[in-house]
Amino acid sequence: MEIKETYRQFYFDTVTRLLNTPSPSGYYEKVMKVVEEIARIEECGFEQTNKGCAILTIAGKNHEKALGACAHCDTLGAMVRSITPEGDLNFTKVGGPILSTLDGEYCSILTRDGKNYTGTFLSKSPAAHVYSDSDSRARDEENMYVRLDEVVHSADDVKALGISNGDYICIDPKTTVTPSGFLKSRFIDDKASVACLLTVAHILRMEKIVPEQDLVFLITMYEEVGHGASYTPQNLVSMLGVDMGCIGTDLACTEYDVSICAKDSSGPYDYPLTTKLIQLAKEYNLSYAVDIYPYYGSDVGAMWRAGNDIPGALIGTGVHASHGMERTHYDGIYNTIALILLYIGVDIGKQ
Repeated sequence: MEIKETYRQFYFDTVTRLLNTPSPSGYYEKVMKVVEEIARIEECGFEQTNKGCAILTIAGKNHEKALGACAHCDTLGAMVRSITPEGDLNFTKVGGPILSTLDGEYCSILTRDGKNYTGTFLSKSPAAHVYSDSDSRARDEENMYVRLDEVVHSADDVKALGISNGDYICIDPKTTVTPSGFLKSRFIDDKASVACLLTVAHILRMEKIVPEQDLVFLITMYEEVGHGASYTPQNLVSMLGVDMGCIGTDLACTEYDVSICAKDSSGPYDYPLTTKLIQLAKEYNLSYAVDIYPYYGSDVGAMWRAGNDIPGALIGTGVHASHGMERTHYDGIYNTIALILLYIGVDIGKQ
């Protein structure tokens, strides 16, 4: 079965649509409508949990138990913390964005009554011609703010627009797909993986493949704040976490590989399941790496901390510059899709 080029455009169309739909942790309504629309076209069952997560189901030949996989659609972002007397916005982080990379980035402020305003993250010493510390002032929550693109001169002017403390601030992802196959964007972590699962569903439908077991794909909305997969369907024999693979010092993964994580900050992943994934990657000649991520946590860890007795493993395409201006390549995405298909029992043929 040829999957590398046949489904490339579907993948990039899907991931671009997801990336351009704002969804900082907990803000799920818009992006879940996109996920639901795609899932129903691909003939997946769709259920939304009370927390705004999605459960996608694909019927297999055996209905007694299901194979699980999860990825998260929530992203990093910010919230309005307070409004200054001058009409600027102080903010608090949602998740862990690298704040120095936000200096000068465009954003949108979403009010609770449905209004949308634009702005820019800036240092509180934003001008080189005015401030001697413009290039050295700390880039953190106390030394940065959001400049609003509205004619405002006071906090009351801002409040009159309907902007309040607790409104979400969504960062412009700046999504780009290059002719050479690179995906450049914020929030590749982890919308790239959600698109991988949706592409797997698309492949199964187009190739008329019925998996041996029922499949459950859990799309979570709170991974970046630590409790995304704390609720998990209980009929699962295993859970494959699909999240980004890390690139950098002391790591083997590249943007062209599927990363198989043996251990992260929560501890080791299930040994037999991880070993099986490594063996499948070897047998089918996938480009892969096995790595340990010391500053990383995943939905599988959240699943275990909530008390779920389900073995779990973690894979994902290699992503450069995580939580900043991220980048990956279609080769890494392809290898990730291929390993997901092998995990669910689809023989993709030797690559």
